[in-house]
Amino acid sequence: MDYDCITTESQLGEFCEGLAGCAWIALDTEFVSESTFRPELCLIQVSTPQRLAIIDVIVAGDVRPFWQAVVDGDHETIVHAGRSEMEFCLAAVQRLPKRLFDVQLAAGLAGFEYPAGYSALVARLLGESSEKHETRTDWRKRPLSKRQLDYAAEDTFYLALIRDRIHAQLTELGRLGWLEEESQSWSEALRHAMSDERWRRVSGNSGLDQRSLAIVHELWKWREEEARRRNQPARRVLRDDLIVELAKRQTADVKRIRALRGMERGDLVKRLDGLAQCIEKALALPVEQCPPRAPREAAPPQLSVLGQFLFAALGSVCREAHLAPNLVGGPNDIRDWTAWRLAGGKSRRVPKLASGWRAEFVGRLFDDLLSGKTSIRVGDPAAEHPLILEG
Repeated sequence: MDYDCITTESQLGEFCEGLAGCAWIALDTEFVSESTFRPELCLIQVSTPQRLAIIDVIVAGDVRPFWQAVVDGDHETIVHAGRSEMEFCLAAVQRLPKRLFDVQLAAGLAGFEYPAGYSALVARLLGESSEKHETRTDWRKRPLSKRQLDYAAEDTFYLALIRDRIHAQLTELGRLGWLEEESQSWSEALRHAMSDERWRRVSGNSGLDQRSLAIVHELWKWREEEARRRNQPARRVLRDDLIVELAKRQTADVKRIRALRGMERGDLVKRLDGLAQCIEKALALPVEQCPPRAPREAAPPQLSVLGQFLFAALGSVCREAHLAPNLVGGPNDIRDWTAWRLAGGKSRRVPKLASGWRAEFVGRLFDDLLSGKTSIRVGDPAAEHPLILEG
């Protein structure tokens, strides 16, 4: 592979100018995230119809011009499992590319396993081997060896070819509309995940009342600010389980906070007063200003059995249709759909399987199974796909 290494601001400016007329831009990144508040971007690998390049972020300086070029153009942006890349893009310029093609997502809609690794897609679609010999590299260290740079460059070298093969299969299957819908939903979910609502992802908060949720919110904000100041991963500053336990106790008494197992760590002991102030602020909040609880609906007793039955049917029909089952939905998605269906579709939240291409694919099948119009039985137990749907 021939590629350019971009290491200066002037080289980066020239490269970004050349992106304006590209039909497509394939990109990948190398970063380190284990010990910092935000992942530390180290390299950006870029492939276009004319050029393959590696941007050395650590020495080239501010790379916002690159992300601006990515979102400004009318090109197609090609990635593989591109969540991290799009997070960097959003953080830099607060926008996403106009046309995004994630080959991992598209592969699931074309019948490949989901999530399929880059090497697996290269081997399956192109018959090439992609060596993963630098997966534990510390990309912050300089100088990088030729072996490391070759490894990084390869991550975009095949992306456009993979895209073309999968696009052709999706065209033949009539699923390009599905991909467009799924890409849009994926982008919206990413924007929401990076919004101020991230605090609701604190694990273990689902059963808390409004007052406790207010405490979780205040402690989460304190943790974000402290983690940013220290440049450490947020959960290293204060674990999720400690936030939830403090929220359950609903006390701003420093002695009671310190008595909680796990709070004896030296850096936390020094900050007990700050934590107490956060909790006190949440306790003083009028209840109408506390975060609302997520709606929870009682599950009918037959939900578990029906969910298992429909999950088996989903796996069978997905394999026949050359579609990755776990891209369509998992057991929780099926339980959500079943509860919604048994309630006559009157739930306040429409489940994932009842909207868009998923409803088109499984909606009628599930309705027919529940009504008895379609049945499922074992055909050949030794067959790769032993279940048979009859209707």
